[in-house]
Amino acid sequence: MTDARRARTPRQRWAAPGSSHDRLVAILSVVLPMAIGVLAAFLIMAPLFSSGDVSFVLNKDKVEVAKERMKLQSAVYRGEDSKGRPFTLNAGSALQKSSAEPIVDLNSLAARIEMTDGPALLRANQGRYDMDSERVAIDGPVRFRAADGYALDTSDATVDLRTRRLQANRRVTGRVPQGSFSGDSMAADLEQRTVRLEGNARLRIDPNSANRR
Repeated sequence: MTDARRARTPRQRWAAPGSSHDRLVAILSVVLPMAIGVLAAFLIMAPLFSSGDVSFVLNKDKVEVAKERMKLQSAVYRGEDSKGRPFTLNAGSALQKSSAEPIVDLNSLAARIEMTDGPALLRANQGRYDMDSERVAIDGPVRFRAADGYALDTSDATVDLRTRRLQANRRVTGRVPQGSFSGDSMAADLEQRTVRLEGNARLRIDPNSANRR
């Protein structure tokens, strides 16, 4: 037996049972499957813990036919009225169902409108902006402030940014510098500072405000 062992080549002794090679194979048969399992778990869980931003380039032609919703932060829309004067519509966030849909849901919106006597600002919590008609349908309170101090407060109204007109077809209450008003519907010309009420129209004059003006 001793002579047979001596007659083995170094390669045969290295591959013999109980040799270092045999022990290495036994260890790897346990370690490798465990390492593969850990790596697979890491690859699966890594996207869930990733906090970095991902940059990518979209093909405009493909975006136009996409059906997924598009959400934007700090969105800005620009346009012009019927007289060529600019307006800017800012929103804290904007949600558009698809690029083929002209309606955009806005939150924390503010419209800067250029008037004859200077810029005016219109604010609302939320609304829907139609990019084709340049109209904003506002849900909830609406605050309008002009450069000369004119103020109009109302709610649930539609603002036409092209014509500078505000329309509310449901029961409305509001306030102008002269006092408070209410009615079943309202049409306001923001440029001319006029408000027309229809249906159960009421206007309560504030003498102090009227005298100051």
